Amino acid sequence: MRRKSSGGSDQKPVVLITGCSQGGIGHALARAFAASDCRVVATARSLKSMADLQHDPRFLLQELDVLSDDSVQNVVSNLVEKFGKTDVLVNNAGVLCVAPLPEVPLSTVENTFNTNVIGTMRMVQAVVPHMASRKQGKIVNLGSVTAMAPGPWGGVYTASKAAIHSLSPKCRMELKHFSVDVVNVVPGAIRSNIGNSAVSTYNKMPEWKLYKPFEAAIRERAHFSQKTKSTPTDVFAKDTVAAILKKNPPPWFSSGQYATAMAILYHMPIFVKDFIMSKAMKSQSQIL
Repeated sequence: MRRKSSGGSDQKPVVLITGCSQGGIGHALARAFAASDCRVVATARSLKSMADLQHDPRFLLQELDVLSDDSVQNVVSNLVEKFGKTDVLVNNAGVLCVAPLPEVPLSTVENTFNTNVIGTMRMVQAVVPHMASRKQGKIVNLGSVTAMAPGPWGGVYTASKAAIHSLSPKCRMELKHFSVDVVNVVPGAIRSNIGNSAVSTYNKMPEWKLYKPFEAAIRERAHFSQKTKSTPTDVFAKDTVAAILKKNPPPWFSSGQYATAMAILYHMPIFVKDFIMSKAMKSQSQIL
């Protein structure tokens, strides 16, 4: 027997979002879903990072670490006990890794894939049984336009997002039998706190040997998505939530600065993509 949430709001969609720290895409998505009359379970590794949502009754705040089986199972169990269902899962939690591939520490590579890929799969496997039993649900996986074209210094991150782009359509086909939709959301350059977190991670990297002359360009890559023309998080979130809440959501939704350009670039011959990306990088730094 399912428990009804307080206030007679049992019919409201229940949305579980990972990575909702203030200033990020997840936080903006949480606010956009709440504005669309949804019950939002906003999660992050620390409740303090979501303090501004604490006294808003539209949100249930939970600490969650996508790297931990126990943490994920506890949050999903609490959610199902309270609301009786999970209508939408948004896999937003992720880390950005900016470093030259030949010198990036393998521990950093493992952490990036464990968070961005394994963490996503851990969440999917936790909620699918509940969605399948109801023959209803939506799973939203966040990828990145950076996985659609070559470019130096972000190889680990883009590879992890390319994995999401590959996993999502397979997952969609496998869950079709259970009437569960899977949406691959592909953000362009969105103005958020991910640039700051990338710099913080970068500062913990060892000193480069082969790539010491490129250090300024590598640091610049960490801030690339945070330029003045980047799309504000609230604009991106509003458009994304509108697409997700459709009765028949699109399997692929891309929005934000450079989204269209990268989609076009994706379909070009490899030598053309290499040429264009090399020219773009040279315009940012004479080092390249």
